[in-house]
Amino acid sequence: MTRRPYIVGNWKMHGTRAMLSEARAIDRAAQRHMKVEVALAPPYTLIHPIHREAEQIGVGAQDCHHMDGGAHTGDISAAMIADAGAKFVILGHSERRTEHSEGDARVRAKAEAALAAGLRIIMCCGESAETRESGKAVAFVKRQLKASLPPADQLPADIGDKLTVAYEPIWAIGTGNAATTDDIAEMHGAIRALLVELFGEEHGRDVRIIYGGSVKPENAAAIFAVPDVGGALVGGASLTADSFMGIALAASEPFEN
Repeated sequence: MTRRPYIVGNWKMHGTRAMLSEARAIDRAAQRHMKVEVALAPPYTLIHPIHREAEQIGVGAQDCHHMDGGAHTGDISAAMIADAGAKFVILGHSERRTEHSEGDARVRAKAEAALAAGLRIIMCCGESAETRESGKAVAFVKRQLKASLPPADQLPADIGDKLTVAYEPIWAIGTGNAATTDDIAEMHGAIRALLVELFGEEHGRDVRIIYGGSVKPENAAAIFAVPDVGGALVGGASLTADSFMGIALAASEPFEN
């Protein structure tokens, strides 16, 4: 199945109610680009306000806890973010893995909790600059992704609807230096092969693999032209409608010619 390009904005720790106007502008623009699936992952405080007003874009969360509830001060469960209007959750982001010491087993537990709550998941993976320079980037990412994903028998039959993989090389996040198209092609190809190995030919090819790491309107078209790039996970460039929808437009152009 050919799925629409998936363009997801990760607002990270940015956004107050003043930014609802940008979310509205993104939603209006997304209605003109129906051949691209557009979504935002704002901070928890804005999930419900954006969900309440959005007509076209998907709304999700940047993380969830692996438990359903309990004495976990400051944490939010998958069921809670679903109740607020979230339809998906980003998991395994390198900033969570580094700043909150989240290992693969914890990320997998969060994925299982999110799926149980009916959420779609965007599973992140990516290597450090040191790992890439050592020539071990592909092996590292495949090992990290395999350890972070729930096993096939715990995933729903519609894997392509529930799972997206986001390759985000850590050294490209927020630096302005995106990976080269050759690097992206090599890694996305390796990830595709792993997904086929884990989930079979049909399901493994149905999962979208999106790229993240200094994606901008200026480089988006070249990135989307790489085989097996099914969209983008966008950080800083998603904070304004003009830049974010410039990326979405680059993803939609091949479908509009």
